[in-house]
Amino acid sequence: MKFILGKKLEMSQVFGQDGNVIPVTLVQAGPCHVTQVKTVEKDGYAAVQVGFLPAKKLSKPEEGHLKDLPKLQVLREFRVDGEVSLKRGDVINAATFQPGDVVEVSGTSKGKGFQGVVKRHGFHGHPTSHGHKDQARMPGSIGAGGVQHVLKGRRMAGRMGNEEVTVKNLKVVEVRDGGILAVKGAVPGARNTVIAIIAK
Repeated sequence: MKFILGKKLEMSQVFGQDGNVIPVTLVQAGPCHVTQVKTVEKDGYAAVQVGFLPAKKLSKPEEGHLKDLPKLQVLREFRVDGEVSLKRGDVINAATFQPGDVVEVSGTSKGKGFQGVVKRHGFHGHPTSHGHKDQARMPGSIGAGGVQHVLKGRRMAGRMGNEEVTVKNLKVVEVRDGGILAVKGAVPGARNTVIAIIAK
């Protein structure tokens, strides 16, 4: 299992061997420092905690946790199966990945604010003919009258985006100098969003 934290840069395109254009997202992957290795005996589960991006200021608990390591802004834990070959202080960089690796990318999606049911859930709305005044983008009926409350899980208007999203089965197209990965397709989040890249 391979993993790394990265920063989404921008979308671009590369040309494949057959001359076809491949849409890619460029990601600044690493360098990440291993800040803690958790074991089943000591912690109850096996995981590796890594840090990414230099930080200007840390809280006292963070300073204690990261003593003898660089100041790091983002700490993230990755669950692992079996033995871990990494140890505290190791550095993980983009060279861990090779072109052709299939990865899943997790990140925070763009926040879109409070949105209605048409944009948020893909409702069709009502026809805009006579007799449908002010109903074009309304949700319609929300349930039986006898229940006397709105059932949980009902699709309604509300806050959209700004949540953890994972996109699976993306392919690493190129590993460039400077720790930049070109990942086929789109990954969650706006530019400079911190994302986690995992290859099983």
